[in-house]
Amino acid sequence: MKIAKNSRQEMIIKLIRENNISTQDELTELVRKNGFDATQATCSRDIKELGIIKITLPNNTSVYHVLERTGDIAPGRLLSVFTNSIVSVQSAMNILVIKTLPGMAQAAASALDSIHLDDCIGTIAGDDTVFVASTGSKEAKALVTTIRGLMEQA
Repeated sequence: MKIAKNSRQEMIIKLIRENNISTQDELTELVRKNGFDATQATCSRDIKELGIIKITLPNNTSVYHVLERTGDIAPGRLLSVFTNSIVSVQSAMNILVIKTLPGMAQAAASALDSIHLDDCIGTIAGDDTVFVASTGSKEAKALVTTIRGLMEQA
């Protein structure tokens, strides 16, 4: 039923924003505790539909993160633009250097800004390179891990 699905997905977003959830099993258990009949497969489909990603925290744990909507652009499209334009990513102290396909750096930077990752302070884009300022060296390394994970999922 569509109403149940919408309510369940709203609950998933709320739970992910309020908790550090690392696995689909943890999420499924919390969804059930909040009164919804859900399986791990259902939660997996919801994660994909909602544009939820896994990010790596500076302490090297991975948690789910809700992508924010920007105007009429769906989170999945933003993520697709971002991951499909990246060639490589590495960190140097608290700066990330992202190499993109020619002409795609500005689109990648805009998409990254729209993802609203906590440790990403801002971006500067040229033609095929994006500089990303993070809050520290550990945070930069965690962002690299997150971005590489997103590239593998794409």
